[in-house]
Amino acid sequence: MPTLSVVNFNIVCATLGGFITLFGLVSYLLKEKYYLSEALISLVGGLIFSPHAANLIRPLDYAQGNAEDLETITLYFTRLVLGVQLVLAGVQLPSKYLKQEWRPLALLLGPGMCVMWLVTSLLVWALVPDINFLFALALGACVTPTDPVLSNSIVKGKFADKNIPRDLQRIIIAESGANDGLGYPFLFLPLYLIKYVGHPELSAHHGASKAIGLWFGETWGYTIILSVVYGAVVGYLAKELLHWAEEKKYVDRESFLVFAITLALFIVGTVGMIGSDDVLACFIAGNVFTWDDWFRLETLDDSLQPTIDMLLNVSIFIWFGAVTPWYQFAHNNVIPLYRLIPLGILVLLLRRLPIVYAMHKKIRQIEEPRQALVVGFFGPIGVSAVFYLYISREFLRGITNEAGVVREDAERLSEIMLVVIWFLAICSIVVHGISIPLGKLGFYLPRTISAAVSTERLSRRSTEEPTPIGEDTLSGDSTLASRFRRYKADTSGNSSSLPRSFYRLGRSMVSDLHKGHQQATASNNLASTKDASNRNISGPSNPRPLGKTVVKDTDRNSPLGATPISDRSSSPPPLNRTIRFPDESPSVANCS
Repeated sequence: MPTLSVVNFNIVCATLGGFITLFGLVSYLLKEKYYLSEALISLVGGLIFSPHAANLIRPLDYAQGNAEDLETITLYFTRLVLGVQLVLAGVQLPSKYLKQEWRPLALLLGPGMCVMWLVTSLLVWALVPDINFLFALALGACVTPTDPVLSNSIVKGKFADKNIPRDLQRIIIAESGANDGLGYPFLFLPLYLIKYVGHPELSAHHGASKAIGLWFGETWGYTIILSVVYGAVVGYLAKELLHWAEEKKYVDRESFLVFAITLALFIVGTVGMIGSDDVLACFIAGNVFTWDDWFRLETLDDSLQPTIDMLLNVSIFIWFGAVTPWYQFAHNNVIPLYRLIPLGILVLLLRRLPIVYAMHKKIRQIEEPRQALVVGFFGPIGVSAVFYLYISREFLRGITNEAGVVREDAERLSEIMLVVIWFLAICSIVVHGISIPLGKLGFYLPRTISAAVSTERLSRRSTEEPTPIGEDTLSGDSTLASRFRRYKADTSGNSSSLPRSFYRLGRSMVSDLHKGHQQATASNNLASTKDASNRNISGPSNPRPLGKTVVKDTDRNSPLGATPISDRSSSPPPLNRTIRFPDESPSVANCS
């Protein structure tokens, strides 16, 4: 007899598959028309499916009721998504990009990250009650890196192609990819100090020297430098092996396209086993893998990598919606809600925007102050912050006293980090997810209202017909009457030239018989002007840059000012398909 099998596996497959299917049906409408990010939509979906609402996704059940195991699952999930994302980010960059653009990257990753870390730490120290500065530094370090997943809202899609110059998109991709892995030094400096100096019992044991030694040796040497070397070596070997296999005709098209994703999985696994920085290694490997630009150019028309990317992004933000401690935001013992909300607002406004605006004249990709404001504002907090949150909590669980129990200060810091970092991440996902549609609305709404009011005024004026002035109204000794009689005497005997009526427009007299003549004259003049311009005026066929790059086509109605219109000449070759999607380039969509 048939029986129902309502188990977690079936529920998760049905929920996840159904949500992605329905989202896919309106994905272009939501992302390219309303400019809503898939991260925000997926987060809301995860909240709806979570135990707080429909109870279709039950994360604690998957971890057998163990909260630590649930945190481990979330940590590994974020590692997987960041690894794949950063390999693909490295692949997107042009040949030798890190070498060519090291100066602006050094500014963003050096002074930029330091100021972001200190400003966030000061805000946390000011608004979180009963917290010392070391705790605040650890909290600030978790949200210092910008998130590569949420940054896609200004580097991908129609809005980015129209409003963000290509060079600016690339520097944002490079920065968000590199600073994710460089968050370890900012995080482990306060964590080591808390472990070896932050307790009164350790003040006489030379804990500071040990903490600094571990920070230089383990964090910089083993975690950062080793991951850079490992990622560069693996990326170079992967590039050479793929070249060799392609020249020998050993690799098929499907394996060629999926190569970057499998490379990401390999690096995440191997670097994770040696305990180094797999996130940074993935980004370095992806950039070295396309050092000669061969793989990037060969996969320009590939849709497999963006598809896998989209599936991972949607899945992880649904998971975030289900595991976020929503209840603890308003009910906790570390920070009240009336302090938590101002903290989120101030961090989003002051964490990144002032330092980027101060340095924008030294970063050649940022050409205008408005672009500096956009780049400074879009430094989202997301997957990378959750990743460092659970790295920190795992480390803090290892800070124990002589009895083997977690120290009170470590336990308190762990609780503060759980509430504050999750809240900052949710604020960033929501604010950065709706900022583009709100910005577009604020930019176009005043123009729309002004155009509507002007149209209404013109329609009112067109309905109010002027009163004709005939001979009966032009009798008397007025100047208007004398002019009319003089005109009538001069044109006597030629009835065809006698005007039927006159209209007073302000202080002038205009005959309605001359309207057609004036319109014909204007049209003839316009035609002759165009013809003369076509014959005698021609623009330069090959403009040369003089000091600055010459941009032929710009969009001056853009919210960012005069931004270059994306060049469609580098679009992929025509595909032999009958379905044309609205987000394809015109050169592809118009081919048959």
